[in-house]
Amino acid sequence: MIEKQVDVKTPDGVADCDFIYPDEKGAWPAIIMYTDIGGRRDTFREMAKHLASEGYAVLVPNPFYRVGRAPVYENFKFGEEKTTARMGELRPSVTPAGSAKDGAAFVDFLQHQKQVKGKIGTVGYCMGGGLAMRTAAAAPDAVAACASFHGSQLASDAPDAPHTLGPKIKARMYFGFAIEDRTMPPEAVEKLKSALTAAGANFDGEVYAGARHGWCVKDHTVYHQHQAEHAWHHMLELFKETLH
Repeated sequence: MIEKQVDVKTPDGVADCDFIYPDEKGAWPAIIMYTDIGGRRDTFREMAKHLASEGYAVLVPNPFYRVGRAPVYENFKFGEEKTTARMGELRPSVTPAGSAKDGAAFVDFLQHQKQVKGKIGTVGYCMGGGLAMRTAAAAPDAVAACASFHGSQLASDAPDAPHTLGPKIKARMYFGFAIEDRTMPPEAVEKLKSALTAAGANFDGEVYAGARHGWCVKDHTVYHQHQAEHAWHHMLELFKETLH
């Protein structure tokens, strides 16, 4: 397993990323793994290594590079007041327009790496779900698969919300929804599904019983091992069917 820290140039600066792939001798389909609001950290490096072990080259960007290089938190811990306050400072730096530019830059970077061949997939957790969709929309001919788990604010009244991207996305999509999620209540899930169906998008969605917002991420207070493994299985199935 090869683990590198790489800097990817974007129209707005330089994004620090983890780039992890099986070895130096081959080339693999690539996955852009978008973090939750906690950003680049050990939990996501472990998830990326796990995915790379399945035969993928995995890029994990720092979504908050406009604010600073990772780590962007001191002693990150879900639920702590200091962490929550920092989330509020970081969140405004991630915008729809900026995310689309970033996504196109990450795809371009991967397409120029010798470790990468074929199509690209995206996967995002919490706020990363929307980033995964925005990348699929920004580079529709390159991104063949897009997965979102407990994605937040995927459908809203905002004119540029992710649910409006269906006409631009060619990728096959999979959505894992939490049974309890203030960022994607049932009416938002229905709005997303209706918009994507109307756009003729290729997608599947599933509500995970017993799972709350954040259930896939090990350092989250609501991590649900059984359902996280179920989500991982569906993600691998999507990537194997679309990227190989």
